[in-house]
Parts: sequence; C-alpha cells; structure tokens
Amino acid sequence: MLFKTDIANMPIEAESRVIVRFQDCDPLMHLNNSKYFDYFFNAREDQVSKLYGFSYEAMFRELKTSWVVYQHQIAYVRPAMISEWIRITSRVIYFNEDTMVTEYFITNDRKNQLKTVLWTTSKHISIENGKRVPHPEEIMDYLKATCVRNIDFPNTDFNERIHTIKTSLAV
Repeated sequence: MLFKTDIANMPIEAESRVIVRFQDCDPLMHLNNSKYFDYFFNAREDQVSKLYGFSYEAMFRELKTSWVVYQHQIAYVRPAMISEWIRITSRVIYFNEDTMVTEYFITNDRKNQLKTVLWTTSKHISIENGKRVPHPEEIMDYLKATCVRNIDFPNTDFNERIHTIKTSLAV
C-alpha cells in the first residue's frame, strides 16, 4: 500500500517552514540558485510522507516504477537570504496517464512575498526498462484527489501563473 491516508481526506496543498542555511548560500548571502532544487525536492519528499504516508521507496519497490524529471521551469523573483525563515509550498497542478506537473513556490515566513516559482514535469517510468508507463490506478486516484482543480494547465502561461500567485499572497 503506497498511501496510508484516506484519499478522500488528502490535502491538496503542502507547506514546509525551513531556514536558509549558510552552507547553501552564495557570497552575496542569497540562496544559491542550484540549492533551490534541493530545498524544493526535500520539502516535497517530507510533505508527501507526512501528509499522505507516501514513500518513493515503496513505489520503487512495490510497483517497480518511479517518476523522473523531464523538464523544469523556474523563476527567481526575489532572493531567499541567509538565515531567513521561508515557506515552501508544493502541489500537483496537472497530470495525465504518465505525466505529473508539480508546482512549487517559496515565500517569506509571513507568506506575503514571493521568492521563487518552479514547475517540474515528471514522467512515470518502469525501473526495469526506463520506458514511460501509465500511472497505476492507486497513483491515478492519488493524483485525482490532490491535483489543484482550478488550474487549466495546458492553457496556463508560466509568467501569468507567477502573477496569480503574487496576487494571491497580497490578499
């Protein structure tokens, strides 16, 4: 069993609060651009484990499948600074039979200033041959339950989405 939470009660959005570490910063005291990916992916792994009881290792072992990154789109809106507390939000904004798009964004601790937005497109693959395979029913049920419903991803422009997120933070 990949999920230990009732699918009907799964939250759509996940959030983590973390501090920007000295070791992850550049000489200007900004979070290094490459480190954003570590922060996003570590947060998502912790979030889905805590919220859904999901383990990537269990998917790997039980289904003999995994997701691999196909594409990233990222915008560095404002820098995350050394020793700053930040909020990392993640959510699925699109899926189909073998693809998933996860949206991540970072804000300041008060959640009123957008710092970074990332879209990651992942393909579902067989670990036995590395080829794309359809999501099994259990994964499709999870994606249906947790995907943000009001985003028309195929017709959404990344820059427009950044503006939408910024506007939602100003409320």
